[in-house]
Amino acid sequence: MRESEWFEDWFNSKYYFLLYNNRNDDEAKRFIVNLFNHLSSDLKFKVWDMACAKGRHCRVMNELGHVVTGTDLAKDSIKAAIQQSKEDIEFYIHDMRLPFRSNYFDVVVNLFTSIGYFKRFEDNLKVIKNAASALKPNGYFVIDFLNATKVISCLKPESIEEREDIRFYITKRIENNQVIKTIKFSADKKNYSFEERVTLLNKSMLLKFAELTELKLQNIFGNYNLEPFDEINSERLILVFKK
Repeated sequence: MRESEWFEDWFNSKYYFLLYNNRNDDEAKRFIVNLFNHLSSDLKFKVWDMACAKGRHCRVMNELGHVVTGTDLAKDSIKAAIQQSKEDIEFYIHDMRLPFRSNYFDVVVNLFTSIGYFKRFEDNLKVIKNAASALKPNGYFVIDFLNATKVISCLKPESIEEREDIRFYITKRIENNQVIKTIKFSADKKNYSFEERVTLLNKSMLLKFAELTELKLQNIFGNYNLEPFDEINSERLILVFKK
């Protein structure tokens, strides 16, 4: 029997949604508008958001006139995405390590650090291969990941987040090239402890994965305004590939 991964339980927890309920929708919208203006100001694309969560990026892409399909492993996220979105956006429960359609999409996106979660390092390559397979010729694949160098230099070992009547105690450490985030709290008369693990994939690692597919690098950006990537100072590592 396959051993479950940390995100399978945590991403379906109501406490996960509570802890991260302050995500910036305006920032997400600005990024998507900037990104699709960069890809084309007038073409309408078929887009696959391969880790869509509750669909906030999908909704913006839909508003821009694109035909959008969102998938996510977390069934509760997909349920929420369907409830919060227009009927013309497709949503499916799907593990992005598995193929999803072939030669079908104009754009595939992996946004907001939605890779690097896996126990098996090679599973990250599976994700990128599945993106390449899903794209039509000349289609685009976009990865929006954390900037590993900046994360290492600015890591905050301890913090406390308060949401409603729950206090989340958070610790972070780097071990075996992973950021390990431990989240502890008490709720509903129980004590909980969850752990997030994200491999610090850097630019060279992601480019190496792309070399093993049909994808060719087009641009590298360092933030959601699509300014140039600076390995020391940039908050994000945004890679645009073309098939």
